[in-house]
Amino acid sequence: MLITNEYFEGKVKSISLTTSEGPATVGVMEKGEYQFSTTKKEIMIVTSGRLKVKLPGKEKYKTIVKNRSFQVYENKTFDVIAEEECSYICYYK
Repeated sequence: MLITNEYFEGKVKSISLTTSEGPATVGVMEKGEYQFSTTKKEIMIVTSGRLKVKLPGKEKYKTIVKNRSFQVYENKTFDVIAEEECSYICYYK
């Protein structure tokens, strides 16, 4: 079953699904700054656009471009700056 989610007053939207690799979300972000928290390990792949990501314990942002990924472990918080509208797929492990 597909489940639709909205965050940050609708500026981030995703659809939850089960893939051959396990649970995942496919989503989009409007230009803006966001803070996310994890409950499971997440592997996020940018599928269009680019994101600046500040991972837990880091002081600087890292730019993630199309077809590149990053991971965040469970029970962590991370910051994201979408410099343009972008899309992603996120796998939960």
